[in-house]
Amino acid sequence: MNDDQIRFDEPRSGVQRLAARFGGHAYDTHRHETYGVGLTLWGAQSFHYRGALRTSRGGQVMVLHPDEAHDGHAANDDGGVDAGFAYRMLYVDPAAVSAAIGGNPPFVPEVVADDPVLAGLLREAFADFPRALEPLAVDAVVERLAGRLAARSDDRPRARGTTVAHRAVARARDFLAAEAHRTVASEELEKVTGLDRFALSRHFRAATGTSPHRYQVGRRLARAQKMIADGVPLSDAAAATGFADQSHLTRHFAARFGLTPGRWATLARQS
Repeated sequence: MNDDQIRFDEPRSGVQRLAARFGGHAYDTHRHETYGVGLTLWGAQSFHYRGALRTSRGGQVMVLHPDEAHDGHAANDDGGVDAGFAYRMLYVDPAAVSAAIGGNPPFVPEVVADDPVLAGLLREAFADFPRALEPLAVDAVVERLAGRLAARSDDRPRARGTTVAHRAVARARDFLAAEAHRTVASEELEKVTGLDRFALSRHFRAATGTSPHRYQVGRRLARAQKMIADGVPLSDAAAATGFADQSHLTRHFAARFGLTPGRWATLARQS
């Protein structure tokens, strides 16, 4: 019997929660445009990340940064396949973290750690899962998480953007989210933000950890993810989220989530 399972909630103010368990292979190589901050509940999970194989065991926490490629599978202490693992993950918008600390998103060099403070924060965030977090609870999670990431950061000097740049990035994010169903031209973003495309790209990546294009594709995929979990046929989900066809959606979905849409649908139905 396959006990692999995924459960997730609706994103709220830049935060989404995911609970999962896997018995072996979990994810192919993929990237998120968000932070991924997780707690391994039991077992051991290994993943390739920034040129090395990392392993998080029960009670340990993980901090994965935006746009960093990683995969995932069960492993034992010797690196072999084991009985599996379970974990909880918060996906958090880097812009929310940036706003909470009043600066650019921090970089945490220690990927896997014994961090009781962060582990406690994650347990609290999932206390009523999958019941939705209340708005003030989301704010508290982001504020505490941002503070903890900043405390564990490498403390390298990080340039702060101007007020004009921050506003331009905010306008770009709003526009890209609203127009996620279609392809947006560079000239449109230049008109909306008042910045040329290259300056906007620099400021956007500094504030969010990813590019305007990947941010918009992420919004489309988040919608497709929900539709697929609700049983919408892949071809219909592709058409509704701005992808050329089912194969186009599948390529982007696997690159973003490390799972094919078909496997995602199966796991979501088992939850």
